[in-house]
Amino acid sequence: MTSAGAFWLVVQTLATIVFVNRYIGGLVLRVVRGDRWDETVDDFEPTLTVIIPLYNEGQAIRETLDSVLASEYPGNKLRVTCIDDCSTDDSYDVACDVARRDPRLTVLRNARNSGKRHSINEAVQRTDSEIIVSIDSDVIVDRNAIRELVRRFTSPEIAAVGGWVDVRNKHDNWLTRMQVVRYWYAYNISRGLECGFRRVMCLSGCLTAYRRSVLLELAPILVSRSILGVPIKYGEDRFLTRQIVKAGYLTVATLAARCRTFVPNTLEGFFSQQLRWRRSRVVDYSAACSHVWRLNPLLAVHYFSLAMLIVVYPIAAFHLLATHGFLRAITIHIVLLVLYGAFYRWRVRRLPASDRVGMFAYAPIAVVLPITFALMTPLAMFTLDSSDWGTRDKS
Repeated sequence: MTSAGAFWLVVQTLATIVFVNRYIGGLVLRVVRGDRWDETVDDFEPTLTVIIPLYNEGQAIRETLDSVLASEYPGNKLRVTCIDDCSTDDSYDVACDVARRDPRLTVLRNARNSGKRHSINEAVQRTDSEIIVSIDSDVIVDRNAIRELVRRFTSPEIAAVGGWVDVRNKHDNWLTRMQVVRYWYAYNISRGLECGFRRVMCLSGCLTAYRRSVLLELAPILVSRSILGVPIKYGEDRFLTRQIVKAGYLTVATLAARCRTFVPNTLEGFFSQQLRWRRSRVVDYSAACSHVWRLNPLLAVHYFSLAMLIVVYPIAAFHLLATHGFLRAITIHIVLLVLYGAFYRWRVRRLPASDRVGMFAYAPIAVVLPITFALMTPLAMFTLDSSDWGTRDKS
């Protein structure tokens, strides 16, 4: 076998492992676990603080705070802390205006811009609630979302419960419609294996509940994160989740708790987001190699395969360009993605038209994905010491 043949065998093997784990392994585990797939309890009603780190959201923070304060959870056990990270717009004033109407809301402000994780850590230190719920400042939560998160703390070993992040601006343009399908697969299908073993490796800060005791235990690790001596602020949700799993706790996710967030509607914003996410994956996949093998063997193989794909995908893409095979690969990819889109459309067929997109909405990712993998991965590797805040930049 030639070296090129061996390389493509590696690529195909890794892709097959990831595909089987994501789309078949999770389905098998769901059948095996049966009623235990999404276990709940109704006699756990702890004190709870929702923490919302804030930076340059303007009037949009009002919608987020209003949705949280309207949650179906006992008012005497629910507190909300919004902590502003030195916004340069009127975000802080808007949050304070909401706080004047509801005493359950406390608004804090950092002395200097310190990043999302520092903001959350600061707020955690100021409360004594049993459960901390992290919510991003641009999301709307369903009224029952917080209650559904709490119902999944069925044992002391479960340290974090994540919800389903859906898209708010579904119909802005082709780019947001594409992301609707991508988010749907990410939460409804792709994490099945991790959910089955109760070790979800990335819980989104858009909507996740944590045991406060675990956050305090991990605080020294979380505040000292850096690359080459430069503190970094991206990928904090993924980093936190991995540290929780590394410490021996369980992490679960549920579709019963949903929030909706804005996704980028311009290519500039989308690629900026993907670059930050790529940095996060590069850093955490690399760091996890020291301990992920201690997890379930299937999870370890799946995680290592994802890590290796990040490395080999750019090489494969440039090789296809050099050998004039890129167009053929894109064509095959488009056909597959239309099939993915058809499955998505069938599964959401009963939703209102405003809450779903068409079966061809996912097809553009056949072109977008090679760009994000082939170009963003090398770029991410050379910019790991970036200190960007949050998920997007605002003026």
